[in-house]
Amino acid sequence: MFNNRMRPIAAGFVALFFILFVGACSSDSKSSDSKSSDTFKIGLEAPLSGSQAQLGTGMLQGAELAAEELNAKGGILGKQVEIVPIDDEADATAGVAAATAAVKKGLNAVVGPYNSGVGSKTLPIYIDAGLVPLRLTSADSTASLGFTLQPMTSQIAPVAVTAIQKYANATSVALIVDSTQEYTKQASEAMQKLLPSSGITVTSVESITPGAQSYAAAVTAALAKRPQLIYVVTYYPEAAAIAKDLTGAGNTTQCMIDYGGFDNGYITDAGTQTAQRCTVVGVPSPSDFPNSQAQVSAFTKKFSTAPGSWSPYTYDSVLVLADAIGRAKSADKAKLTTALQQTSGWKGWTGTVAFESPSGNRTPAPVTLNSVTSAGAFTVDQKWVQATGFSF
Repeated sequence: MFNNRMRPIAAGFVALFFILFVGACSSDSKSSDSKSSDTFKIGLEAPLSGSQAQLGTGMLQGAELAAEELNAKGGILGKQVEIVPIDDEADATAGVAAATAAVKKGLNAVVGPYNSGVGSKTLPIYIDAGLVPLRLTSADSTASLGFTLQPMTSQIAPVAVTAIQKYANATSVALIVDSTQEYTKQASEAMQKLLPSSGITVTSVESITPGAQSYAAAVTAALAKRPQLIYVVTYYPEAAAIAKDLTGAGNTTQCMIDYGGFDNGYITDAGTQTAQRCTVVGVPSPSDFPNSQAQVSAFTKKFSTAPGSWSPYTYDSVLVLADAIGRAKSADKAKLTTALQQTSGWKGWTGTVAFESPSGNRTPAPVTLNSVTSAGAFTVDQKWVQATGFSF
């Protein structure tokens, strides 16, 4: 029996229990509402604003095209697919805020991000939320943080060195490096290790900070060492500025741009004629992939513009996710991870897809040397193909 003095205390416990119970039910209800929604939400993290917005827009459009095709066939697990834009601005701090907000609102899957420095911070957020990211990062430090269709640094650098040897026939190289970004730092370190071991002299390494209109001082310093080739390890806005500086210097030294600079934005920013000054390490352009006519036509019809450099990768990422979820009959983290690891012989816009375990890296990953056409588009350099024996 409670005495009168105990009744207020007991009533307090009952009230506290009721509040906690209702709060818990309310929280569970919000989570289950997200999971039981009639839409299957796929987050697309990319730099949708800022200096790399052109790149990010192409990523978003590729995902949206894939979602449209899936929805015409019934969606994923019987639900219509919704692509949820997540703008990281190519900045880790902005990315963390955007990823955290998107997870709180509810996601069933995620594709992206592109920038490795951003991904090293945002990918763990998605993974902790029980998602399996299909990332577009290329720094080796992001291996095992989900799966990727992109080549990684360890796959890119050897191709670049072979191109310098067999295509450019260069025995001395100066590097111009964005020393502030995770991918570019790792790419530079890989090149500085592989070039000397291949008998190629590194004449100098010039560091730059992104955001400037010109990098003439770094270009002048690199050229002063008289290298046979300038190798530019930056993202595309800086690569375009450096191509302009090389053109302005009136110098004929060969120029090659690393994978980080491969994007249509490089051509837009530099201008077609100046962009032709350098070859670019990258992947086949959207129309270079075999049997890509249908995807290029569908993309152009939907968006009234040509696909971006990374549109095929987000397109395929969404579709390979859908394929794996269909085989797993679930987006559960463990089941989906197993299904993705078992992916073999899947074919999409970017070719055949399989993944290494446990890294989640694509194997094999297509890496190419690209030139810029007079029409202002990338294409696989045929002289490089002949020199290296590359084939799709």
